Amino acid sequence: MFVIRCPHCCEDREEEEFSYGGEAFIARPTEPESQTDETWGDYLFMKKNPKGWHWEMWGHSTGCRKFFVVKRNTANHAIDGVWSLAEGKKAYETEVKA
Repeated sequence: MFVIRCPHCCEDREEEEFSYGGEAFIARPTEPESQTDETWGDYLFMKKNPKGWHWEMWGHSTGCRKFFVVKRNTANHAIDGVWSLAEGKKAYETEVKA
């Protein structure tokens, strides 16, 4: 178990209070109706599963019920940061460009 700080409530809570929302910042196809079944299936189901740092969405399901972004190491559950969705997108884009 690990502790996450909700950026909206500004409180540290145990992992059990949150819901994992999956990989963050996945680009949705611009024209989904023109995608092949294989391409659409890959978008829906083929997610990264890295060992190491990963950008994830989490929801504070027993608290404020808002979603936010966490940069977490999947090997040891270390957390590098938590952001609201808008702030997280900026931090992610800055890291990707670097």
